[in-house]
Amino acid sequence: MARRKKGDPVHGWVVLDKPIGVTSTQAVAIVKRLFNAQKAGHAGTLDPLATGILPIALGEATKTVSFAVDGAKAYRFAVRWGGETPTDDAETGPSATSENRPTLEAIGDILPRFVGEISQVPPAFSAIKIDGNRAYDLARDGEIVTLEPRTVVIDSLRVVDMPADDTTVFEAECGKGTYVRAIARDMGRLLGCYGHVVALRRTRVGTFTESMSVPLDDLREHAESGEIGSDLRPVESALGDIMALDVSPSDAASLCRGQAVLIRGRDAPVLHGAAYALSRGRLIALGEIEKGALRPTRVFNLD
Repeated sequence: MARRKKGDPVHGWVVLDKPIGVTSTQAVAIVKRLFNAQKAGHAGTLDPLATGILPIALGEATKTVSFAVDGAKAYRFAVRWGGETPTDDAETGPSATSENRPTLEAIGDILPRFVGEISQVPPAFSAIKIDGNRAYDLARDGEIVTLEPRTVVIDSLRVVDMPADDTTVFEAECGKGTYVRAIARDMGRLLGCYGHVVALRRTRVGTFTESMSVPLDDLREHAESGEIGSDLRPVESALGDIMALDVSPSDAASLCRGQAVLIRGRDAPVLHGAAYALSRGRLIALGEIEKGALRPTRVFNLD
């Protein structure tokens, strides 16, 4: 006899505006509890000292997490010049200091070196796993953490404010796996003054933006008033960057059985790539279009 799952079969996305001081894991646990959901996950870790967009998937939406994780990210962050820290943010004290302070012109001169496809060494205090252990756990235990450089893509990096000689505010748009703290660390080293992040806010993850987000306190109030359902977005919300196909009820039944279905229409033979299928407004499956047919890779059970 199958074990009964705890909680309710809640399916959809919550675009949380994560507050400072809460870990991503803690945020997921809180949202899962507020919705009494059976299953939950998130699309991209945010540091405890960071705020902003943390998309949380409930139920069947967890099958679409990879599409949100792989989507473009946008950040607004402030860098304090004159000191580098072990965590590359304000969580720890400086490990190296400098009296030098960069000019706005000097900062502008180096920005092109941080745009495009670049090599980046992730911070030692990161969620990357080393032999099954998180790097930040090893670093906090006093172990020396050595991480290999990774290729990341930064689409744009610009200065938006310089409120003090030792502080510069930036906005960045980047791809999966980019660490903003590493950008600050590497800019500081290149400028000869050291630097670390003192404020970090994520403003976009894939199709999810700030205008869609809900603060945690508001979510708690909505749970108490019974209005929390209004904060739940459809499972397909994370799929805005891929093709949507309307299929017939009979094709929907085939997809649910894991069978490929032919794509009808004049342009069907030239379509290819990832797509999701809807039938009468209901999400049916995720799949790949190949040779005029949609082959399902994930089937949804939204009952």
